[in-house]
Amino acid sequence: MIAGKKVIIVLPAYNAANTLGATYDEIPKEFIDEALLVDDASEDNTYEISRNLGIRTLRHDRNRGYGANQKTCYKTALQMGGDIIVMLHPDYQYSPRLIPAIVTLLAYGPYDVVLGSRILAGGALKGGMPLYKFVFNRVLTAVQNLAWHSKISEFHTGLRGFKRHVLEAINFEANSDDFVFDNQIIAQIMWHGHRIGEVSCPTLYFPHASSIDLKTGLSYGLGVLRTTVELMAARAGLWTANYLKRVNCALP
Repeated sequence: MIAGKKVIIVLPAYNAANTLGATYDEIPKEFIDEALLVDDASEDNTYEISRNLGIRTLRHDRNRGYGANQKTCYKTALQMGGDIIVMLHPDYQYSPRLIPAIVTLLAYGPYDVVLGSRILAGGALKGGMPLYKFVFNRVLTAVQNLAWHSKISEFHTGLRGFKRHVLEAINFEANSDDFVFDNQIIAQIMWHGHRIGEVSCPTLYFPHASSIDLKTGLSYGLGVLRTTVELMAARAGLWTANYLKRVNCALP
């Protein structure tokens, strides 16, 4: 435990057989108490590899989606008694070596949530991020910062750490089962006023790293814009309490 807090790493996985071993090997084990992988009905042997590595492993009976995978991750980690829960993609795109920094900021620092930002590192393009994805990332982040009066460098990262009380306070089960879950949960966090910090995170794009296609990316972008408008409207008092609950912003 770090500062008497139980640290659990959650790995939402889908077809991660080629990268899971390298990802898990680089996790600094002295900074975590348990690792949990949720396999979203992969078509490869992700489940078997995870179990062979000694990771606590769950498997969905069918492919439910990236957001649904995270729901299972967080719900199970809370049931396991996690005080600090870090979500890491097992595709080796985000460095597991940043886990100590994230855990330390949550255990000892002023933050309730810590995001790993590829933009702060200044090397997203050098790390292989396609230009169109970089532009897409920057435009969406700029729009949300302007709309939400925030100064976050990147909303679209797959490396995130949470204190337990944050996940207990928000209704993440009401979020999308798809990729926009990532953005909806940040909207919930900001609605409740939880403190968000960031760490600089180098990233690496390579053939086995997971990546959404253009069509899915466009759908995600539209979902982000909708989430942006919803939080703005909620803050302006334009939605009823029932609507707030339905669109994931549980009342503070």
